[in-house]
Amino acid sequence: MVYYEGEGIAIPRNETSDSRPFVKRVIVYGILAGVLFVFFLLMMPSVGPHPKAARRTACRNNLKQIGLALHNYHDVYGTFPPAYVSDDQGQPMHSWRVLILPYFYDSKYRALHDQYHFDEPWDGPHNIGLLEKTPELYRCPSHKDAEAGMTDYAAVVGDACVMRGTVPVTIREITDGSSNTVVLGESTGSRIRWTEPRDVSLGTFKHIGDVDGFSSEHDGAYGGAFMLHADGSVHFVSEEMPAESLKTLFTRAGGEEVPPY
Repeated sequence: MVYYEGEGIAIPRNETSDSRPFVKRVIVYGILAGVLFVFFLLMMPSVGPHPKAARRTACRNNLKQIGLALHNYHDVYGTFPPAYVSDDQGQPMHSWRVLILPYFYDSKYRALHDQYHFDEPWDGPHNIGLLEKTPELYRCPSHKDAEAGMTDYAAVVGDACVMRGTVPVTIREITDGSSNTVVLGESTGSRIRWTEPRDVSLGTFKHIGDVDGFSSEHDGAYGGAFMLHADGSVHFVSEEMPAESLKTLFTRAGGEEVPPY
Protein backbone atom coordinates (compact mmCIF):
# COMPACT_ATOMS: atom_id res chain seq x y z
CA MET A 1 0.00 0.00 0.00
CA VAL A 2 1.05 3.65 -0.55
CA TYR A 3 -0.12 6.25 1.90
CA TYR A 4 -0.29 9.91 0.97
CA GLU A 5 0.76 11.97 3.91
CA GLY A 6 -1.91 14.10 5.43
CA GLU A 7 -4.79 12.64 3.52
CA GLY A 8 -5.01 9.21 5.16
CA ILE A 9 -5.82 7.64 1.85
CA ALA A 10 -4.42 4.23 1.03
CA ILE A 11 -4.08 3.42 -2.67
CA PRO A 12 -2.95 -0.10 -3.71
CA ARG A 13 -0.21 -0.44 -6.29
CA ASN A 14 1.44 -3.41 -8.02
CA GLU A 15 4.58 -4.60 -6.36
CA THR A 16 7.06 -6.79 -8.16
CA SER A 17 8.21 -9.94 -6.39
CA ASP A 18 10.93 -12.39 -7.18
CA SER A 19 9.22 -15.28 -9.09
CA ARG A 20 12.36 -17.31 -9.52
CA PRO A 21 11.59 -19.86 -6.74
CA PHE A 22 8.25 -20.63 -8.42
CA VAL A 23 9.91 -21.09 -11.81
CA LYS A 24 12.48 -23.40 -10.29
CA ARG A 25 9.73 -25.53 -8.73
CA VAL A 26 7.97 -25.83 -12.09
CA ILE A 27 11.20 -26.95 -13.76
CA VAL A 28 11.92 -29.51 -11.04
CA TYR A 29 8.39 -30.93 -11.17
CA GLY A 30 8.57 -31.11 -14.96
CA ILE A 31 11.82 -33.05 -14.82
CA LEU A 32 10.39 -35.45 -12.23
CA ALA A 33 7.28 -36.02 -14.33
CA GLY A 34 9.43 -36.77 -17.37
CA VAL A 35 11.56 -39.25 -15.43
CA LEU A 36 8.47 -41.02 -14.10
CA PHE A 37 6.95 -41.19 -17.58
CA VAL A 38 10.10 -42.76 -19.04
CA PHE A 39 10.26 -45.18 -16.12
CA PHE A 40 6.63 -46.17 -16.73
CA LEU A 41 7.33 -46.82 -20.43
CA LEU A 42 10.32 -48.98 -19.54
CA MET A 43 8.28 -50.97 -17.04
CA MET A 44 5.31 -51.60 -19.33
CA PRO A 45 6.63 -54.87 -20.84
CA SER A 46 7.10 -56.33 -17.36
CA VAL A 47 3.80 -55.21 -15.88
CA GLY A 48 1.70 -55.92 -18.96
CA PRO A 49 0.80 -59.36 -20.29
CA HIS A 50 3.71 -61.31 -21.73
CA PRO A 51 3.36 -61.69 -25.53
CA LYS A 52 3.58 -65.49 -25.36
CA ALA A 53 1.02 -65.63 -22.57
CA ALA A 54 -1.30 -63.39 -24.56
CA ARG A 55 -1.01 -65.63 -27.62
CA ARG A 56 -1.64 -68.68 -25.47
CA THR A 57 -4.81 -67.08 -24.14
CA ALA A 58 -5.89 -66.29 -27.70
CA CYS A 59 -5.46 -69.95 -28.70
CA ARG A 60 -7.64 -70.96 -25.78
CA ASN A 61 -10.29 -68.36 -26.59
CA ASN A 62 -10.43 -69.56 -30.20
CA LEU A 63 -11.49 -72.97 -28.94
CA LYS A 64 -14.19 -71.35 -26.81
CA GLN A 65 -15.56 -69.55 -29.85
CA ILE A 66 -15.56 -72.80 -31.82
CA GLY A 67 -17.41 -74.43 -28.93
CA LEU A 68 -20.07 -71.72 -29.04
CA ALA A 69 -20.51 -72.23 -32.78
CA LEU A 70 -20.90 -75.99 -32.27
CA HIS A 71 -23.64 -75.39 -29.71
CA ASN A 72 -25.34 -72.83 -31.94
CA TYR A 73 -25.35 -75.47 -34.68
CA HIS A 74 -26.84 -77.97 -32.21
CA ASP A 75 -29.57 -75.49 -31.28
CA VAL A 76 -30.61 -75.26 -34.94
CA TYR A 77 -30.29 -78.89 -36.06
CA GLY A 78 -30.64 -80.79 -32.80
CA THR A 79 -27.23 -82.42 -33.29
CA PHE A 80 -23.60 -81.51 -33.45
CA PRO A 81 -22.23 -81.42 -37.00
CA PRO A 82 -20.81 -84.60 -38.51
CA ALA A 83 -17.04 -84.74 -38.83
CA TYR A 84 -17.50 -84.53 -42.58
CA VAL A 85 -20.04 -84.80 -45.38
CA SER A 86 -19.32 -87.48 -48.00
CA ASP A 87 -20.43 -88.13 -51.56
CA ASP A 88 -22.37 -91.17 -52.79
CA GLN A 89 -19.18 -93.22 -52.87
CA GLY A 90 -18.33 -92.38 -49.28
CA GLN A 91 -15.55 -90.00 -50.22
CA PRO A 92 -15.21 -87.14 -47.68
CA MET A 93 -16.22 -83.86 -49.31
CA HIS A 94 -16.74 -81.14 -46.70
CA SER A 95 -15.44 -80.52 -43.17
CA TRP A 96 -17.30 -79.63 -40.00
CA ARG A 97 -15.15 -76.47 -39.96
CA VAL A 98 -17.05 -75.29 -43.03
CA LEU A 99 -20.45 -76.41 -41.72
CA ILE A 100 -20.28 -74.28 -38.56
CA LEU A 101 -19.16 -71.04 -40.23
CA PRO A 102 -22.66 -69.46 -40.15
CA TYR A 103 -22.91 -70.09 -36.41
CA PHE A 104 -20.11 -67.80 -35.29
CA TYR A 105 -21.23 -64.39 -34.08
CA ASP A 106 -19.12 -62.56 -36.67
CA SER A 107 -21.09 -62.20 -39.90
CA LYS A 108 -17.93 -62.38 -42.01
CA TYR A 109 -17.83 -66.13 -41.38
CA ARG A 110 -21.34 -66.53 -42.73
CA ALA A 111 -20.23 -64.61 -45.80
CA LEU A 112 -17.29 -67.01 -46.18
CA HIS A 113 -19.70 -69.95 -45.89
CA ASP A 114 -21.79 -68.44 -48.68
CA GLN A 115 -18.72 -68.39 -50.93
CA TYR A 116 -18.15 -72.12 -50.49
CA HIS A 117 -19.53 -74.42 -53.20
CA PHE A 118 -21.06 -77.59 -51.78
CA ASP A 119 -21.53 -79.03 -55.27
CA GLU A 120 -17.79 -79.66 -55.54
CA PRO A 121 -15.26 -81.16 -53.08
CA TRP A 122 -13.25 -79.06 -50.67
CA ASP A 123 -10.31 -79.04 -53.09
CA GLY A 124 -12.40 -78.39 -56.21
CA PRO A 125 -11.45 -75.61 -58.64
CA HIS A 126 -13.48 -72.97 -56.80
CA ASN A 127 -13.17 -74.09 -53.18
CA ILE A 128 -9.40 -74.46 -53.34
CA GLY A 129 -9.19 -70.70 -53.70
CA LEU A 130 -10.81 -70.25 -50.28
CA LEU A 131 -7.83 -71.78 -48.51
CA GLU A 132 -6.17 -68.37 -48.41
CA LYS A 133 -9.15 -67.06 -46.44
CA THR A 134 -8.51 -69.14 -43.33
CA PRO A 135 -10.73 -67.84 -40.50
CA GLU A 136 -8.68 -66.28 -37.72
CA LEU A 137 -10.46 -68.49 -35.20
CA TYR A 138 -8.99 -71.58 -36.87
CA ARG A 139 -5.43 -70.37 -36.38
CA CYS A 140 -3.46 -70.16 -33.16
CA PRO A 141 -1.49 -66.86 -33.00
CA SER A 142 1.44 -68.68 -31.41
CA HIS A 143 1.95 -70.91 -34.44
CA LYS A 144 3.82 -68.37 -36.54
CA ASP A 145 5.34 -70.88 -38.96
CA ALA A 146 2.03 -72.32 -40.14
CA GLU A 147 1.51 -72.39 -43.88
CA ALA A 148 -1.33 -70.49 -45.48
CA GLY A 149 -4.58 -72.42 -45.48
CA MET A 150 -3.71 -74.60 -42.48
CA THR A 151 -5.79 -74.92 -39.33
CA ASP A 152 -4.44 -75.39 -35.82
CA TYR A 153 -7.53 -77.17 -34.47
CA ALA A 154 -8.77 -80.68 -35.21
CA ALA A 155 -11.54 -82.93 -33.92
CA VAL A 156 -11.00 -86.45 -32.65
CA VAL A 157 -12.97 -88.73 -34.96
CA GLY A 158 -14.22 -92.26 -34.37
CA ASP A 159 -17.37 -94.32 -33.91
CA ALA A 160 -17.20 -93.76 -30.15
CA CYS A 161 -16.53 -90.02 -30.39
CA VAL A 162 -18.72 -86.94 -30.59
CA MET A 163 -17.47 -86.60 -34.17
CA ARG A 164 -18.19 -90.04 -35.65
CA GLY A 165 -17.71 -89.57 -39.35
CA THR A 166 -20.83 -88.76 -41.34
CA VAL A 167 -23.26 -89.57 -38.52
CA PRO A 168 -24.15 -86.58 -36.32
CA VAL A 169 -24.39 -86.96 -32.53
CA THR A 170 -26.86 -85.36 -30.13
CA ILE A 171 -25.82 -84.05 -26.76
CA ARG A 172 -28.05 -86.68 -25.12
CA GLU A 173 -25.87 -89.38 -26.62
CA ILE A 174 -22.91 -88.10 -24.61
CA THR A 175 -23.75 -90.21 -21.58
CA ASP A 176 -20.26 -89.87 -20.11
CA GLY A 177 -21.19 -86.23 -19.54
CA SER A 178 -20.46 -83.30 -21.82
CA SER A 179 -17.93 -81.90 -19.34
CA ASN A 180 -16.04 -85.22 -19.40
CA THR A 181 -15.89 -85.60 -23.18
CA VAL A 182 -13.37 -83.95 -25.52
CA VAL A 183 -14.54 -82.91 -28.98
CA LEU A 184 -11.42 -81.32 -30.44
CA GLY A 185 -8.14 -79.68 -29.57
CA GLU A 186 -4.96 -77.95 -30.68
CA SER A 187 -3.27 -79.74 -33.55
CA THR A 188 -0.53 -77.44 -34.79
CA GLY A 189 1.62 -80.14 -36.37
CA SER A 190 -0.99 -82.09 -38.32
CA ARG A 191 -0.86 -79.92 -41.46
CA ILE A 192 -4.62 -80.06 -41.98
CA ARG A 193 -6.09 -77.46 -44.31
CA TRP A 194 -9.03 -75.67 -42.79
CA THR A 195 -11.58 -76.84 -45.40
CA GLU A 196 -10.12 -80.34 -45.58
CA PRO A 197 -12.41 -83.11 -44.23
CA ARG A 198 -9.62 -84.64 -42.18
CA ASP A 199 -8.98 -84.68 -38.44
CA VAL A 200 -7.32 -86.83 -35.77
CA SER A 201 -8.42 -90.46 -35.80
CA LEU A 202 -9.10 -92.09 -32.45
CA GLY A 203 -7.72 -95.35 -33.84
CA THR A 204 -4.31 -93.92 -34.69
CA PHE A 205 -3.98 -91.43 -31.83
CA LYS A 206 -0.75 -91.91 -29.89
CA HIS A 207 -0.22 -89.17 -27.34
CA ILE A 208 -0.28 -85.42 -26.79
CA GLY A 209 2.67 -83.95 -28.63
CA ASP A 210 2.49 -86.34 -31.58
CA VAL A 211 2.74 -84.25 -34.76
CA ASP A 212 -0.08 -86.19 -36.40
CA GLY A 213 -2.35 -85.77 -33.41
CA PHE A 214 -2.83 -83.10 -30.79
CA SER A 215 0.11 -80.81 -30.18
CA SER A 216 1.09 -77.21 -29.64
CA GLU A 217 4.32 -76.78 -31.56
CA HIS A 218 4.90 -73.04 -31.61
CA ASP A 219 6.85 -70.27 -29.91
CA GLY A 220 4.75 -70.60 -26.78
CA ALA A 221 4.95 -74.39 -26.49
CA TYR A 222 3.91 -75.37 -23.02
CA GLY A 223 4.06 -79.15 -22.68
CA GLY A 224 0.54 -80.03 -23.70
CA ALA A 225 -2.47 -78.81 -25.61
CA PHE A 226 -5.80 -77.11 -24.99
CA MET A 227 -8.87 -79.31 -25.47
CA LEU A 228 -12.48 -78.30 -26.10
CA HIS A 229 -15.07 -80.33 -24.19
CA ALA A 230 -18.61 -80.98 -25.35
CA ASP A 231 -20.00 -78.54 -22.77
CA GLY A 232 -18.01 -75.71 -24.36
CA SER A 233 -15.33 -75.55 -21.68
CA VAL A 234 -11.62 -75.57 -22.53
CA HIS A 235 -9.01 -77.39 -20.48
CA PHE A 236 -5.28 -77.87 -20.71
CA VAL A 237 -4.08 -81.46 -21.03
CA SER A 238 -0.44 -82.24 -20.30
CA GLU A 239 1.60 -84.25 -22.78
CA GLU A 240 2.56 -86.47 -19.85
CA MET A 241 -0.97 -87.86 -19.62
CA PRO A 242 -0.95 -91.51 -20.82
CA ALA A 243 -2.70 -92.09 -24.14
CA GLU A 244 -5.04 -94.71 -22.74
CA SER A 245 -6.15 -92.35 -19.99
CA LEU A 246 -6.70 -89.58 -22.49
CA LYS A 247 -8.79 -91.82 -24.73
CA THR A 248 -11.36 -92.09 -21.94
CA LEU A 249 -12.00 -88.38 -22.54
CA PHE A 250 -12.43 -88.93 -26.28
CA THR A 251 -15.29 -91.44 -26.00
CA ARG A 252 -18.80 -90.13 -25.43
CA ALA A 253 -20.44 -93.19 -23.84
CA GLY A 254 -17.68 -95.50 -22.65
CA GLY A 255 -18.58 -95.32 -18.99
CA GLU A 256 -14.90 -95.11 -18.06
CA GLU A 257 -13.62 -93.39 -14.97
CA VAL A 258 -12.29 -90.00 -16.01
CA PRO A 259 -8.67 -89.54 -14.87
CA PRO A 260 -7.56 -86.31 -13.20
CA TYR A 261 -5.77 -83.85 -15.46
